[in-house]
Amino acid sequence: METILITGGSGLIGTSLCELLADRGHQVIVLTRSPSSAKRKFDPAIKNISFAAWNIDKGNIDEDAILRADHIVHLAGAGVADKRWTRRRKKEIVNSRVKSSELLLNALKRTAHKVKTVASASAIGWYGPDPSIPNPHPFRESDPADNHFLGETCRLWEQSIQPVTDLGIRLVILRAGMVFSAKGGAFPAFKNPLKFGIAPILGNGRQVVSWIHIDDICRLYLAALERADMRGVYNAVAPEPVNNKTLTQTIAHFFRGKNFISFHTPRFAIKIALGEMSVEVLKSATVSCDKLRDAGFHFLYPSLDSALNALKNS
Repeated sequence: METILITGGSGLIGTSLCELLADRGHQVIVLTRSPSSAKRKFDPAIKNISFAAWNIDKGNIDEDAILRADHIVHLAGAGVADKRWTRRRKKEIVNSRVKSSELLLNALKRTAHKVKTVASASAIGWYGPDPSIPNPHPFRESDPADNHFLGETCRLWEQSIQPVTDLGIRLVILRAGMVFSAKGGAFPAFKNPLKFGIAPILGNGRQVVSWIHIDDICRLYLAALERADMRGVYNAVAPEPVNNKTLTQTIAHFFRGKNFISFHTPRFAIKIALGEMSVEVLKSATVSCDKLRDAGFHFLYPSLDSALNALKNS
């Protein structure tokens, strides 16, 4: 089997992907600032996951890990929704992505590596808001980047890793929608208020959410590594986007039956609470996965009901 080097391997997608790759028999190397801390996030019974160090700020990287890798999955980047978007935080979000790509590229240039593929993360933040709701023309991979913060971040992110193709390495970029996982990310934010019997709808609730189940995005990264015919950008979203009201109330029905109260959280309250980030929370973005389906990718969880059934039983 092959050796896969993963940056950002201790994050939400990274941990699930590492376990999937290890289960398939691959050797996995997690490239991380703190190998000892990252190691604690994994089941010690999994023997084919190892850890190597890098430091993006200092420009340090374990070049032996680069030499051992057959493929690289590049997930590194500060969490977009983890903190309020101050000027300093926005700079950190961009730099963590761009500088990590530059560090990888420089390491690849100065080593006699055998890397065949780089599968890199991006996000549907690339796209602006839907021109109309509902949008009869979902965003496709060829559409230009939005000129607001997340669109510009994604543009710089993808641009920073693009030069690997000049080294003869196949590049696949996955623009992820909202990832649903029982272990973290956005899904618990929808589920947690249900403990108190409430289901808050954001704004008018008509904004479309393009999402994907954690298992499907991990399988997408696996396909990107295994299939030589995949290259370029793909929208990593499920075939059935839903609006915020439908999403919120469907989750509530799954976990509370009829025992909940839904209400609309005013836009002004969201703006006060989240600041500039509220633009993304309230934005409607209908994104197409046609390119993936045309490439033959089969979703395990194409509908919201199928994804919620899996999450409820996980």
